[in-house]
Amino acid sequence: MPASMFGVLARLGLQALTTYDGQSIFPLAYVQATGCFIMGVGLRMKVPFGNFYGPLYTALTTGFCGSLTTFSGWQVDIFDSWVNSGQFFRGGLRDFMDGFTQTWVTLVLSLASLKFGVYVCGAVQPYFSAPPPPSKNLRYTLTILAILTYAATLPVYFFLPGNFRHQATAALLFSFPGTLTRYLLSINLNPRLKTIPLGTFMANSLGTALLGFFHVLQGFSSPVSQNACSLLQGLGDGYCGCLTTISTFAAEIGALKGRKAVSYTIISWIAGQLLLLVIMGSSFWGGHVKEQMTCSFQTS
Repeated sequence: MPASMFGVLARLGLQALTTYDGQSIFPLAYVQATGCFIMGVGLRMKVPFGNFYGPLYTALTTGFCGSLTTFSGWQVDIFDSWVNSGQFFRGGLRDFMDGFTQTWVTLVLSLASLKFGVYVCGAVQPYFSAPPPPSKNLRYTLTILAILTYAATLPVYFFLPGNFRHQATAALLFSFPGTLTRYLLSINLNPRLKTIPLGTFMANSLGTALLGFFHVLQGFSSPVSQNACSLLQGLGDGYCGCLTTISTFAAEIGALKGRKAVSYTIISWIAGQLLLLVIMGSSFWGGHVKEQMTCSFQTS
């Protein structure tokens, strides 16, 4: 539970840190690269983590890295590039190049970061010895602390000032449900197909569709309330961001061989864009929804 929360906070923090005038690369690139690098470290440490405390491996890879990186946010950014939602003064060719850049750079950067994480961990691992496994009492204590940490997101959401909701507290509230949904889909559906990891594919597709739907709701000509706008932002950043993942996606591409890896990549990308074309595209071009957010957040 805390791993999902920390992953969301790291993603939101990195995006805030790398969003500024004159930025040379889109902010989500830092998020995907960092998450995939840590995932590479986790993959290399799978056996030592398992010998020390199995849930720690799941918390790092599925929880933290899966929540730090986001497939749905990547897909929406690509679609926003196609339709030029920022209203930049450029032609259709530049819109295409912007979407292509978001696609290509993210894929290459994520896969390279994953491999680099594996390499760096392999280089330094011999210099560190594994600690002894935690005692039963310590394991129980960690479990209780994890539950209490997530339970604290509810009072934090309601009692902190309203302007914190769209920035973090709403996303924290929905972070663990998103991660849990992805985990359940993965363990139940991934073994069913040998060609592609069906569970991850479904999680990424579902999260992308939901994020597109939430963006549509935030762009109505008649804006939703400030509370609803903050809640929708939290659902997008928290639930959809944690439901979808680039780090696991990159690890699965690396594990698949030849055509299977290429097919999985292409099918996932096309599915995401088609879902957004139906959900966001039809809404934009129908004239009832604007490409920019029309609702506003609470300021106090």
